Amino acid sequence: MWQSGVRTMANTIGNPLSWGAQLLGHAGQDIGAVTRELGGEGAAPPAVRRIGVADLRAALRLGLADFTALRSDVLIAALLYPVIGACLIWAAFHRGLLPLAFPLLSGFALVGPAAAVGLYEMSRRREAGQSAGWADAFAVLRSPRFGAILVLALAHFAVFILWILTAHGIFRITMGPELPASAQAFLGATLTTRAGWAMMALGIPAGFVFAVVVLAASVVSFPLLIDRAVGLPVAVVTSFRVAWENPVTVALWGLIVAALLAAGSAVFLLGLAVTMPILGHATWHLYRRAVAPA
Repeated sequence: MWQSGVRTMANTIGNPLSWGAQLLGHAGQDIGAVTRELGGEGAAPPAVRRIGVADLRAALRLGLADFTALRSDVLIAALLYPVIGACLIWAAFHRGLLPLAFPLLSGFALVGPAAAVGLYEMSRRREAGQSAGWADAFAVLRSPRFGAILVLALAHFAVFILWILTAHGIFRITMGPELPASAQAFLGATLTTRAGWAMMALGIPAGFVFAVVVLAASVVSFPLLIDRAVGLPVAVVTSFRVAWENPVTVALWGLIVAALLAAGSAVFLLGLAVTMPILGHATWHLYRRAVAPA
């Protein structure tokens, strides 16, 4: 009986070498799955459409309809946006980073497309006639393409960090290493001195370049990854193709996004709890109009 028990235990636990081989095998399968997920396994690039101002109006109208229908659920999740924005501003004013207050706030738009993935999922579910509450936004975590979505989100965050470093470098080159004594002193130096004008002359075009790259890369990429079995390269290239085929419309969309984010930030950042969800839902509907069905 004792020998039988030992054999049973040995069979249950397994040989350490065989157990290690099984573990490595599972790990290899997981790595292979992520690799296939990122690459899309040869999925054909989607066809893109020409879109115009009427499509932007329709996307915003449908985005507002989604926000109205899901208002209570969306607001619960969207309250995070003004909290994050307030934390960024607090860090700028209390950590000796006052010159980065505007770059931090404006750079929030660079990570906005990644922060809105839950809203895209809610719009997708509502469009399909499925339940769409705030908890359903987390269904993205179970998506087969979550790895690709995560990599793209991390890329947006890296661009955000690069923008902050660039803005900091421009400040030091133009205004010098000394930090301003107060917000009023910094604003006055920015608007009334040659060094401040030079900082704006360099900083505004640099920020514009960052914004254009992120806009072109993300105008449809995140919704596309949520909606279809495509890889990360296909999603990003498709987004650039939409921007290439519709440069004026996509540029106008970028201006609308910037204007709504500025309006939301003006009311002590609380407006972001409304403008961010509307833009997130509208982005999903813009994707539907810009990319042909499978």
